[in-house]
Amino acid sequence: MSIKREYGSIQPGIPLGPLTLRLPFIHYRFEFPDYLQGLLMCTVCLAIIPVLTGKLGMSFEVALAIVVMNGTLYLAHVTFGDPVVPGWVTPAIPLLIGYVETFAPGMERMQALIAFQLSFGLFCIVIGSTGLARKVVRLIPNAVQSGILLGAGFSAIMLVFKPGNGLKSFDSFPWTVTICIGIAFYLLFSEHFKRIRSKNKALYYLANLGMMPALALAIFVGPLTGELPWPEFTSAIFTCPDFAGLFRDFTLFGAIPFPPAKMFLTGLPMVISAYIVVFGDVIQSQALIEDAQKYRPDETIDYDPNRSHIIFGARNTIMSVVGPDISMCGPLWAAMQVVICERYKHGPKAMESILSGAASFRFGTWTGYFLAPIAATVKPILGVGLASTMLIQGYVSVRVGVLKSRSFNDLGIAGVSGAILATRGAAWGLGAAILLCALIYLGSDKDHAYMKEEPLFPGNDPDKIAKAIEQGREEQPNAQLVKAQAPA
Repeated sequence: MSIKREYGSIQPGIPLGPLTLRLPFIHYRFEFPDYLQGLLMCTVCLAIIPVLTGKLGMSFEVALAIVVMNGTLYLAHVTFGDPVVPGWVTPAIPLLIGYVETFAPGMERMQALIAFQLSFGLFCIVIGSTGLARKVVRLIPNAVQSGILLGAGFSAIMLVFKPGNGLKSFDSFPWTVTICIGIAFYLLFSEHFKRIRSKNKALYYLANLGMMPALALAIFVGPLTGELPWPEFTSAIFTCPDFAGLFRDFTLFGAIPFPPAKMFLTGLPMVISAYIVVFGDVIQSQALIEDAQKYRPDETIDYDPNRSHIIFGARNTIMSVVGPDISMCGPLWAAMQVVICERYKHGPKAMESILSGAASFRFGTWTGYFLAPIAATVKPILGVGLASTMLIQGYVSVRVGVLKSRSFNDLGIAGVSGAILATRGAAWGLGAAILLCALIYLGSDKDHAYMKEEPLFPGNDPDKIAKAIEQGREEQPNAQLVKAQAPA
């Protein structure tokens, strides 16, 4: 029996310094709907396999071993107190692919990947353990935060529609992606569906499954449109990840020598670029959790950017040694965090704690890696699962990024820097945001909207609108946008 939480308090756990140990069935309830969704959503985790086989020369079984190891480390977040669904550093994947391809295939390319991921992991641990992460999140101007989020959204969408980037593009299965992502967007974000699900029990349970109905549909839509094959099943019950081959041929335990110092130096720009993207995920995690918290006064969600840095930094450090991975170990799977947060908003009966939902989902994905029938079922739709996740992440990143801006100037800075980030890389995008902030806001008086805590869209309250106009603010509230963002 799980330990019960007092109303309005933090979910019970065992303090371990900056971490908090929580175990299923003891410190939180196991959520079957989220576990069931995770069984199918392992599709997206497996979708990195074509990249690993194509860019690093791994076999399917070796690449599967990396997915399993990475998936095991996903469980570390909720286990040690981080209330998120972790995932890849998705927008940085094209950047890392381009970087490692500058090295010769084989040993040299693996050394470059190891040097990068080890440096990246240690950097994140230092940022988190010294307490700088929380300060960075608070000190970065809203225009810069908004630009990072918009750029991450643009990059995610470009991964789907831009061919030749090492991932399956929209052109490979246009009808399947269009139909399935349309269903997913309707179930997740439609105001109409939010209204009707509250009146129909079947639709209520369908909403609790998030993206799973759309991906289940893809299993049939793909073959019927001729874009994907039907699943092929064998008598096997469990998958066969090749851990021995991974350690022997692709890690420091086998054929790969420790990278030279030069590779650590040449990888520093990539480390900084990846961290800028990760920083955007941390901002997004905090924004999504703060939004969910408004609907659940029964629980105080304890999200600490420093703790998150320590955990995903440790994951990257470990994976650099035992299973170097192009997808990297990020702090957030944005699409699924949205799904968990939306279900969490339905109340304690739907989900006891945001921790219970996130953990149950990740236990589901972890189980799915080992079940051969599930792997065979989802194997044909790996590209569709990846494309769907990218499009949902792009939608959420842009929405949250816009709402992070506090003035129309912020929006302008965010739009320009976000586009630069998506097309020229994270370092260019951050530099553009900082330069524009300096040029536009340097010397601004303290009454400027940028210096205030008032959001760009404070609501359609007539008194607030009148007050804003009287103060001569150029940022007048957009009532229609506010109305669209209001809960159903």
